[in-house]
Amino acid sequence: MRIEVLNTGTELMLGNVVNTHLSAIAQAVFPIGLRIERQTTVPDGEAIRETLRETFGRADIVLVTGGLGPTTDDITRDITAELLGITLEHDEEIMRHIAERFARRGLRMSERVKLQALRPREATVLHNANGTAPGLYFPAMAGKNSPHIFLLPGPPRELLPMLREQVVPILATLAPNNVEFEMRTYRIVGMGESAVEEMVGADLLAMGIEVGYCARPGEVDVRLIAAPALLDRAGALVKERLGASIFTTDARSLEQVVIETLTSRNASIATAESCTGGYIANKLTNVAGASRVFLAGYVTYANEAKVAALGVDGALIEKHGAVSEPVARAMAEGAIQRSGSAFAIATTGIAGPDGGSAEKPVGTVFIALAKRDAATVTQKHCFPTDRETFKQLVAQTALDLLLRTLDGRALPNETFSEGDGGCGVSAG
Repeated sequence: MRIEVLNTGTELMLGNVVNTHLSAIAQAVFPIGLRIERQTTVPDGEAIRETLRETFGRADIVLVTGGLGPTTDDITRDITAELLGITLEHDEEIMRHIAERFARRGLRMSERVKLQALRPREATVLHNANGTAPGLYFPAMAGKNSPHIFLLPGPPRELLPMLREQVVPILATLAPNNVEFEMRTYRIVGMGESAVEEMVGADLLAMGIEVGYCARPGEVDVRLIAAPALLDRAGALVKERLGASIFTTDARSLEQVVIETLTSRNASIATAESCTGGYIANKLTNVAGASRVFLAGYVTYANEAKVAALGVDGALIEKHGAVSEPVARAMAEGAIQRSGSAFAIATTGIAGPDGGSAEKPVGTVFIALAKRDAATVTQKHCFPTDRETFKQLVAQTALDLLLRTLDGRALPNETFSEGDGGCGVSAG
């Protein structure tokens, strides 16, 4: 079925509000065999009328978000009724819900708020448990050549529960009963998008698989859509060729997988960061349950802090420089000694745009992973990019190194021992 999403709101067009509706809607309808074919975003006003009219005869289902509130720019309900040639009527049940909500919060209800109780008799009311504006469902009208139209509130806290609990069940009755496809995603770290595509792309397409790639700093998602039996074959190929770089086959982030793996092994972690400025610790502590395994994070940007907080020998910094393999090693080992953790990650590098040299250009970073009662592993990488992306790439590379150590996958080729001066350049 042809499904379109129409997002309304001048705030979306001005960039004041980030539009997250499509992601939520697309993920909600995919399991019942539906996929979004088109998304359009328009400002408040007459653009809604023109754009909604264009869907008549083209789409089977249209989900409209926004414009159901009490202010003068909330005209989605009125425009839809006009296009369908139906009349808005006062609904006492909706009015009672609005009045009760205002009473519970001790707020005075203005006359314009009461406009939200208007609805066409032909529409099904979608109850809004988290706001005052109800959603509305208009079944397709053959005489108007109109699609099935769902009017949904704009705020995600109102839209998402309504979508899950009321819209999806209705859509399920409209969707084809024979869902013939599934989607599987393989999340890969430490490889560039073009390298991943080169290794698996042609053979996956030859199978008749719908293949998609989504790249972020340090990561690539390989998305496969097909019938389940075909996906099994395709998945086996992906795992065979990219298995060492796949950190999950679900929606979890790398830091979430790291925290869950540490927890399952009853192991703890500390971080000692210079060039990443606490970014790795931030990513780890954003994961629920991190407090069970994350012991300490040291941000030692200055050389004096490396000495005072981590016990790095000042002579080591004087001889090799703060951005060096010996200092990264000493930072990681110092973090283990000071925190008592089982593992420690350390980073020291040159984020730029200044500060590089011929020997250590901008983007150079040393990563060390110390493990209690085991040899410390160190890596040297070059990520010549902007500061923010540099930090993201370093963090992903460091967490990948930790996870590979935990789950026993092969370490990247850039791993080296003390005294090795090689520089492994990793694709971003």
